[in-house]
Amino acid sequence: MAADLLAAVQEVADDLGIAAPTVVVEPGRAIAGPSAVTVYTAGVIKDVDTSFTTSRRYIAVDGGMSDNIRPSLYGALYDARVVNRFTDGSSTDTRLVGSHCESGDILVEDARWPDDIAPGDLIALAATGAYCYSMASNYNAFGRPAVVSVRGGEVTPMVRRETVEDLLAREY
Repeated sequence: MAADLLAAVQEVADDLGIAAPTVVVEPGRAIAGPSAVTVYTAGVIKDVDTSFTTSRRYIAVDGGMSDNIRPSLYGALYDARVVNRFTDGSSTDTRLVGSHCESGDILVEDARWPDDIAPGDLIALAATGAYCYSMASNYNAFGRPAVVSVRGGEVTPMVRRETVEDLLAREY
């Protein structure tokens, strides 16, 4: 693919009578995205009637747009799974939301998930390795989450979770 791209750039440069520019590719998300998952804890779970015949289950987690703004900013889509146990409930329309009480604080807009997901279950969003942490904020005074590396069953802390003291450190 790189050879085809460079050939096309050279062809256009030749047609224009200029030197071919240096081509630099930053693969970013293609490499870093699949390398990480974000694990949330399910909190409040409620069913909301959306019409006379249907309802939607909302699962709120202990994070949201402060640690993953991508769904709100540009409609990024994520796959998520309960990772602490097997589920076998009936499939139900579900929306995974954050804890920020904002209309844009939605991590997974529309999913069909088992109805036996409960508070305390761990829900992992796949492919959050690119940009989620670097774009994280302290929105609504949420501390940024910890980052850990897991390899061969060994867990290595990489960045510690922010504390209340961290959030207040710049206050007078």
